Amino acid sequence: MSRSGYSDDCGGWGLICWRGAVASAIRGKRGQAFLAELRDALDAMPDKRLVTDKLEADGEFCTLGAIGAKRGLDMSKIDPHDRESVAQAFGIAEALAAEIVYENDDNPGEFVQDAAGRWKLVPDTPERRWQRMRNWVDSNIQQVSQ
Repeated sequence: MSRSGYSDDCGGWGLICWRGAVASAIRGKRGQAFLAELRDALDAMPDKRLVTDKLEADGEFCTLGAIGAKRGLDMSKIDPHDRESVAQAFGIAEALAAEIVYENDDNPGEFVQDAAGRWKLVPDTPERRWQRMRNWVDSNIQQVSQ
């Protein structure tokens, strides 16, 4: 099982309920404020690189670690594999914490189509992961209509 807590044996109504919790956490006022802060934290990173499996490793961060560093959190006291404690430390819903970790850690890369129409996986690098997560954050920030 991954750091997100997601597994392949979840299905049916449990999965439907979980996806609803994720959507609600993202759409809510707290989630939207967190995503805006996360966008700013990612943009402020001097090295646009994200690691997996840890909040911080040798001065590099995962997506959540980037905001933790910006906030000055002591992340050595947070178990990165316990999504409940991660959510509590960052002040977000457990579903949002798990989703961000899943997107950061478990996405293998980007599929692109070659000239012959075949799909090819372009594996993630720390730099590609940063761009993908930055795009993910942008895609989940709702524009407020005037």
